[in-house]
Amino acid sequence: MFESGGVPLEGRFSAGGGRRGAVITHPHSLMGGSMTNNVVEALTTVFRDRGFTTLRFNFRGVGRSGGTFDNGEGERDDVLGALSFLADREVTDIILAGYSFGAWVNGKLYDRREMFSSIVMVSPPVDILSFDLHFPARAGDLVICGDRDRFCPLGLLTELTGESGCLVKIVPGADHFYTGYEDALAKHLADYLDTTAPGNMTT
Repeated sequence: MFESGGVPLEGRFSAGGGRRGAVITHPHSLMGGSMTNNVVEALTTVFRDRGFTTLRFNFRGVGRSGGTFDNGEGERDDVLGALSFLADREVTDIILAGYSFGAWVNGKLYDRREMFSSIVMVSPPVDILSFDLHFPARAGDLVICGDRDRFCPLGLLTELTGESGCLVKIVPGADHFYTGYEDALAKHLADYLDTTAPGNMTT
C-alpha cells in the first residue's frame, strides 16, 4: 500500500536491479479495469524481464484502494503518488506506461515530464476521451494500437501523433482488448526498450 494525497492505494511492486523503473496504469475503473488486466500484466512482464523496477496499482476506488472514481483528476494524483513511490526508492529513470483509460490519465502529466523519462501509451482511447490539447507522446515515446480498435481508430490516432515524432506500432488483428494478441503487444514494447527508449538496455 502507498498513498496519494491521503488516499491509500493498492499496488504490486517488484524491485529490479538498477535505477530504471516503470509505472503501469490500468483501463477504466468503472468498466472492470484493474492492475490484473491482461494488457497490464503483459507490459509488466516485459519491463520486469529487462530488470526494471515495476509498480502497477489500482486507481482509487478499485480493489483495496481507497477513495472513489474521480473521472481522471484524482487518478492523475494517483499516478503522481506512484511516481513518487519509485523516486523515494532511488528509481530515477522511470517509464510511464498506460493502457486505455490509464494512458489517458498518464497523458494528464504532460506538464510533469521531469518525473519520467518517456511514456508508453497502449490504445489511448482517442475516440471517446479528449486528446485535443497537448497530445502527450513525443519523440522517444511509444504508442501501440490494434488495427481493429474502435476506441483508437488509426486515422484519428495518426492525425494526433503526426507531428509529435513518437513511434507508433500497430498490432494487426487486435481490437481494444488484445485477447490473444498479448505476445504481439509485448514484442513491440520489448523492441522499443531494447532499441529506442531513452537509456535503452542495448550494450
